[in-house]
Amino acid sequence: MKKPNSSEIQRGQAITFRIPSDVPDHILRQLQKLKEKEKRNFSSKVAEYVLDGVGNESVQDREMISIPLPQKLNKSQRDWLKHAHSEAMLGSILFQLLSDPLRATSLLASLNSSALEIDEALYLQDHFPSVSPSEAEKETVAQKPQKNNNDQDLDDFDWSSLNQDSSGKLEEEQEESLDDLLGDFLAQMNK
Repeated sequence: MKKPNSSEIQRGQAITFRIPSDVPDHILRQLQKLKEKEKRNFSSKVAEYVLDGVGNESVQDREMISIPLPQKLNKSQRDWLKHAHSEAMLGSILFQLLSDPLRATSLLASLNSSALEIDEALYLQDHFPSVSPSEAEKETVAQKPQKNNNDQDLDDFDWSSLNQDSSGKLEEEQEESLDDLLGDFLAQMNK
């Protein structure tokens, strides 16, 4: 058996400390209120604060930022955020977005898009070579419209039936709110 060193800190060990003389009055008042409130559990509460501070010091070694969210989180979302895996996943996603801002904006545009097809929604992620307006005009002038059998088929197509089908799909998609989708995603992540 290993004999513990007298200078080692162990679980259950009592630690005493002096309150520094330069502590502000408002902190002393807060400690006094805490002592009156907790009574016999005061030392446990102070130990909790000390351990949180030591834990936060090691966390501060990692680079951290705080980001305002567009909406308040509900309880299940806050619970999901408390998991270490969720925190790691969000950190990884955020780092990837910060390393490639163009990709981040195209991803945001595709998420906010109301396109029905994934290819249409992700159109911003395609990297097209930049063409000056004068070159684009030259290309359009150089191309002559050619009418073939496909154009004739498009002329005969009933567009009103297509619009009715797509509007029905849009209404169904709008019924599923973003909260429902996010809630389902969070529920799956917590399993």
